[in-house]
Parts: sequence; C-alpha cells; structure tokens
Amino acid sequence: MEATKSKIVVHDVPPYLRVYHDGTVERLLGTAFAPASLDPSTAVSSKDILLHPETNLSARLYLPPTTPASKLPLVLYFHGGAFCISSSADPLYHSMLNSLARRARALIVSVDYRLAPEHPLPAAYDDSWSALLSLSSSSPDPWIAQHADFDRVFLAGDSAGANIAHHLAIRAGGTAGRELGFGISGALMVHPYFWGEEAIGAERENPVFKAVVDGWWRFVCQSDKGCDDPLINPFVDGAPGMEGSGCGRVLVFVAGNDILRERGRLYYKVLCESKWEGKAELFETEGEDHVFHIIDPTSQNSRDLLQKCADFINQE
Repeated sequence: MEATKSKIVVHDVPPYLRVYHDGTVERLLGTAFAPASLDPSTAVSSKDILLHPETNLSARLYLPPTTPASKLPLVLYFHGGAFCISSSADPLYHSMLNSLARRARALIVSVDYRLAPEHPLPAAYDDSWSALLSLSSSSPDPWIAQHADFDRVFLAGDSAGANIAHHLAIRAGGTAGRELGFGISGALMVHPYFWGEEAIGAERENPVFKAVVDGWWRFVCQSDKGCDDPLINPFVDGAPGMEGSGCGRVLVFVAGNDILRERGRLYYKVLCESKWEGKAELFETEGEDHVFHIIDPTSQNSRDLLQKCADFINQE
C-alpha cells in the first residue's frame, strides 16, 4: 500500500516537475549537469565555490582569458526555471555563460540558489542577496579578490532570474544596500518573469496558458495574494516603487512570441515613467519565444542578444 501511495501525484506542474504523495520531487527538466572546467571553444575557465555552508549555497565562477593584473566587470547571474528547476551547473546555462564571459570579458558569478518546493520562496531571494553580500567579504575567492572591479558590478538573469535581479536592485537601493560596500552599475533583465491576476494585452488571447502560468507561481509561492503578490507583480499596490532601484542602468529584453512579453514591456514603461534617475533601454527580438538564447545559443538572434549584453556591460 505504501509503495502505491508513493506513486500518487499530488502536484503536477507541467512541464517542470511532479510531486508525489511521499514528498518525492521528480524534476522533468533542468537536471543535467555540466562540470566546471576550461572551455576549449571560449578559453573561459570555470569553477564551483561554496558561499554559505549553513545553507549549502554555492556558485559557479567564470573567468575569461586575462592577465594577472586585469580588473574585470563583475556580473552576478541568476538562472531561470520558474524558481523550481535548473541550476548553475545546467549545461544550457554553462554554455551560455562561457560565451557571455568571453564576449563581455567579465567575471561571472552564477548563483545556485535553492529551489521550490523543497525551499519555498523567499529562499531564492534570500540566497541571492547572501551571494551578493559575499562578493565583498573579508576573504573572497581569489578570482574575485584579484580580478573583480567593484566599480562595475552588474545584476543579470533570465526569466525567474531577471525577477530576482529586479528585487535585488530594489533592495540594494534601500537601507540594506549599506551592507554591500559597493554600488550596482546596472541590471540585465532577459525575458523577466513577472505576472498578475488580471490578464493584460496578448495574455487575454490564451486563457488556458494564462491559467498554466498562474499555477506555476502559486506552486512556488504560498501567498494569499496569488499572482498579485509583489514578488511576481511589481506593479500592484504595496510593491516597492521603481524609483528605489539601486542601479544606474537597466536593459530589458523581451521576445515577440513570449507570453511574458507584455510584462517586460510594462516593466520598462513603468521604470521610465517613475522618478528613478537611471537610464533604461528595451530590446525586443521579433519571432522568438521565451529564453530562446538558452535553448538555441547558436542562432543569429541568440548571438545578437549576448552581444547586446556584452556591450551593455562594457558601456562607459
């Protein structure tokens, strides 16, 4: 009887995972592992480091070819996956970040934050903030100590990771930012995962898919506000004002076929119309869907997106 119960699905979150009666989580995507190494195609070196033993928080570092005295932009990267799948060792992210590190000549720290449902939100946000704080610790990793330029620190991420980047930028702009010891130069937000209870724009054309996306969020965040929780909907009453963003520049990417595109466009509009004193830019790729640059990194549109990221990082 117990063996039968263990196979009963109590939560089905397509296409990401299933949760069984005995608490077992079966992830259907984002479970592959790529070892840290020297990448022969980009000559970028990577390694895994432990940031906080208490929570087992780790990160993967990417270092492009450089000289001993080189100071490089420091990019803190947050992977996507609806807060419930993938990792810093996902081969798709590993390949993309090798390419970005080489193009941007940047030191990248890819954060392996904890995932729901084993670690419901706000665990991912807490881990990501802890990772940001750790960058300027008294004993940082030698790559960071030797090569990081703390006058050029960037937050970056795609989908759920872009959502995290937004919330960290807001936090860095408040009193908590005094803990950092450095400023945030900019934020790269690729196909940001924002949502809301009420459908807007093209979301109204596909109520079935709208309901599916609703279910993703309600699974990872047990909030009585549902998809109007400020963590997923930065436009609702009670959400921190955009003017509080603690970074000087923001680049928002949207894809023309992505159901999340309306929220990305709205985010850019609200940010520009707020009292925030930074500079924002919107870059839209027509004919592409959500995180296409992760799924097919060899396409011309993917290469263009990564080059746009690299140019943003190195903009004077």
